[in-house]
Amino acid sequence: MRVQMHAVRFTADQSLLDFIQKKLNKLDTFHDRIVSAEVFLRLDGAETAKVKDKIVEVRLNIPGKELFVTERNKSFEGAIEHLMDVMKDKLVRCKEKRTDFSSPAIMQAQEQQEQEAVEQDEY
Repeated sequence: MRVQMHAVRFTADQSLLDFIQKKLNKLDTFHDRIVSAEVFLRLDGAETAKVKDKIVEVRLNIPGKELFVTERNKSFEGAIEHLMDVMKDKLVRCKEKRTDFSSPAIMQAQEQQEQEAVEQDEY
């Protein structure tokens, strides 16, 4: 998966970027066809001297769809943790609704349904 990270009006340190990269790489276990991800890191209240919250926005591109999640927290790490939970749920729902019938899991489920239908007809 190709990941682009944008820190808006500040410079993010490498440890934060590595943390985000590591977390996003784990999303491949929930959906196998993620093409790219784009991450925006923002500081809420950066125009003034006092930063209130930190905002993380992630846009995932998968074939035929684009998933977008925004999360705000006191720290970027906390926002990423909450965002990952939401993104996992969205990816799982998206994969369940997928209409790509060439997928091995979908083909196997269809064969199983056909077998169950035949067994019910025999009774």
